[in-house]
Amino acid sequence: MATNGTASTNGASNKVFLIWGGEGWVAGHLKDLLQQQNEKVFTTTVRMENREAVMAELDRVKPTHVLNCAGCTGRPNVDWCEDNKEQVIRSNVIGTLNLTDCCFLKNVHCTVFATGCIYAYDSKHPPGGEGYLEADPANFGGSYYSATKSKVEELMTTYSNCLILRLRMPVSDDLHPRSFVTKISKYDRVVNIPNSNTILHDLLPCAIQLASAGDTGIYNFTNPGAISHNEVLTLFKKHVRPDFEWKNFSEEEQSKILKAGRSNCELNSDKLVKRMKDFGVEVKDVHTAYDECFQRMKANGVK
Repeated sequence: MATNGTASTNGASNKVFLIWGGEGWVAGHLKDLLQQQNEKVFTTTVRMENREAVMAELDRVKPTHVLNCAGCTGRPNVDWCEDNKEQVIRSNVIGTLNLTDCCFLKNVHCTVFATGCIYAYDSKHPPGGEGYLEADPANFGGSYYSATKSKVEELMTTYSNCLILRLRMPVSDDLHPRSFVTKISKYDRVVNIPNSNTILHDLLPCAIQLASAGDTGIYNFTNPGAISHNEVLTLFKKHVRPDFEWKNFSEEEQSKILKAGRSNCELNSDKLVKRMKDFGVEVKDVHTAYDECFQRMKANGVK
């Protein structure tokens, strides 16, 4: 089945949401949120690069809003992309552009859940210093995944129907395998570098509000500030797993076990914070957001 879900429409608006990449982690969270809001929502697994199938799906569902959560990140991590470049292009470049273009032709608003892993700390943007703005050119191409993402983002900004949300190291209120916390809690050793993070509990409702309002352009879609791996794991140990221990190693040591480089950076989220104030929403800083996330984990019995 290409489309596999719809919600009750009692009290809902006339919006119709279609989530691409409908079997994915973020897509599942979005579907749950939209159903809780009594919005009409469908999901699809149609391949983005298949233009005829995409157009047929848009004609069949007739969405007002597409939420694009599809794409190729690699399993178990982005190193996979280094050996599968054609597939990465087909999905992350051709597919993403095709879906955005089809939505444009059908007059459908398209929200793309993109990545902020297109930057790296430099002399102008050091750790603890100035964060990258939405208009800053990408400066990280250390992984093929990031290289394709930065190129396709630049092209997508041409489209007047497109909202681009840059997530970084997303975290959910459980220990889902895709969550950043789950990943680093299972590593033998971790680097200790401050980074921007996206706490899904806080920010996915913002995505729905921005899409519903018809916002377009780029938003750094992260909680304000940056937090280091050690700070994250210290809070995890405090609230969730008191006996948890971990070890650090350097970026140089890490690079010896990875096929591709990793982005480390802080994004400036002032634009998002300011816009969400228009909806009466406060976007919590990353340290507060993490503390509350782990408190919810503990309350839900996550260990």
